[in-house]
Amino acid sequence: MTDITIMQRELTPFEHLVLDLLCKGLSNVAIAQETAHTEKVIENTVSRSARVFGITSDGDTNVRVLLALAYRTHFGDAAFESFGLPCQHLQPGVDGKMYCARHVE
Repeated sequence: MTDITIMQRELTPFEHLVLDLLCKGLSNVAIAQETAHTEKVIENTVSRSARVFGITSDGDTNVRVLLALAYRTHFGDAAFESFGLPCQHLQPGVDGKMYCARHVE
């Protein structure tokens, strides 16, 4: 299996937008409506973004699930924040505040 924690290149701002919406559970149709693009543009963006993380479709792989996991690994748990769920990686810092142990700013 490919290591989805290694990005092949930086994502474009539009790819970030699409993947953020994908992580929130939106379908391609819903993402297309939200971004005022066609469903085909969203499908192509999802496919192109999957290649950034080395994710390929092989019949046994759910590309959208792996893509959401890879994206969240790199860019944090914003999707969970929108649902009001706390990040699962919080640890107390030296100042006593809680910080995510995985997501570096």
